[in-house]
Amino acid sequence: MIPRFQVATCGSRRLASLTRPIYQQQLNASRALSTAAVTDEVVMELAAKPLHRLTLADLVKHGRPPLSASSLYRSANFTLSILPTRLAQRIQSLRNLPFIVVTNPHISKIHSNYMHSLSTLLPWAQTEIDSVEAEREFTEVMVNLVQTHADTIPILARGFLEARKYTNPAKVTRFLDEHLRARIGTRLIAEQHIALHYSSLPHLEAQNRPIETDESMASFIGVIDTALCPATVIRHCEAVVGDICEFKYGVRPHVVINGEPGYTFAQIPVHLEYIITELLKNAFRASIEKRMEREPIEITIAPLPEPTAQQHDENPEHNEFSVSYDGIDSSGGSVSYIGPMAEATPGVTIRIRDRGGGISPETYRHIWDYSFTTFSEEQIQNSLTPGAGEGADNPMMDGLSLISSDGGSTLAGLGYGLPLGRAYAEYFGGGIAVQSLWGWGTDVYLSLKGVGRVDGLW
Repeated sequence: MIPRFQVATCGSRRLASLTRPIYQQQLNASRALSTAAVTDEVVMELAAKPLHRLTLADLVKHGRPPLSASSLYRSANFTLSILPTRLAQRIQSLRNLPFIVVTNPHISKIHSNYMHSLSTLLPWAQTEIDSVEAEREFTEVMVNLVQTHADTIPILARGFLEARKYTNPAKVTRFLDEHLRARIGTRLIAEQHIALHYSSLPHLEAQNRPIETDESMASFIGVIDTALCPATVIRHCEAVVGDICEFKYGVRPHVVINGEPGYTFAQIPVHLEYIITELLKNAFRASIEKRMEREPIEITIAPLPEPTAQQHDENPEHNEFSVSYDGIDSSGGSVSYIGPMAEATPGVTIRIRDRGGGISPETYRHIWDYSFTTFSEEQIQNSLTPGAGEGADNPMMDGLSLISSDGGSTLAGLGYGLPLGRAYAEYFGGGIAVQSLWGWGTDVYLSLKGVGRVDGLW
């Protein structure tokens, strides 16, 4: 059996996503947040505003941590300036669903969550954050927002399952696609400020708390790791998925990494961790079912060549991407990306190859669908029954279905792995391609853009 953690090629830096977020440990969760009434007029006015064309430059423009007090205030005010419109547009999108769907308790809960989050932001709308205490209180609002919406997608999915007679799968898929990207963007904006808050000094100095330095976080700008090593993430995900396989099935497929395992680039660790976990779950499961667990899962890390100036001149759209929370930007065009930070945005392609027998032609046509939209009535009842969970009575659920880096077991059995993984990859201009050799195995190509060059930041 190979060592479960082989990270010598990239050093032993700690991944931020492998530990419990610091804000869950330190912020005062019991503090009562100030709220303001959210009227229909307020929602309509905010939802009608054009979306800010967010780029990654927005997320790192305040500088490298630790930030000064003034830079931290600018980060807070920028975050405050763009979140209310996005929350209001989500509320409006939910209200545009058929009334009988909105009255479902799960979907109604999501509507209430968005209303609550908007109500906690409105008291700040007419103010400017210009003190350490105000910035700290605003960060608590951001933490509350992230925690409130932690399970948005699985709750919506269960709501749509229960309301399946009153809408069609195509509309559900389109609605969830919008919400997937909305959730990615909202969490990214909020968690970026939270991370900058905790990696900066003013609030610690004001509370006379000791200032601790963590060398393993030196490459981070908020949630962005400017020296992320894909091989380190892969080994971590291999250990997590392998532990489940060994416990549940008594066997443990292993991974061989080739290509350039020492490669590093700028990306968001938690996003890569989610994608790799989902892809390894599929590869490990296929290998075990085919009894090919002795054959290694081959992973090749291939850095993308940096584009030349001429290539950028010929393809200027490469750095013109923007992000939208409802699929439409202020000009009316459909968008689904976040803009890179600089012209030269190196990235990586990761190939995951297994000998698990491939994907049948019937299944291959639906690999990007949300599986629950095509469940049989029996499968739907199993997924809706509390405690049905794992076991022979519920073939959708097995040991590997119960792990996920994004929402835990709440996503189990709902067929979210590949669609959500692709959403994460596409959000930064990458993608996932699947090639199956039916009867032999599967190659999955994960392409990820780096977030850009950050060498010039102070």
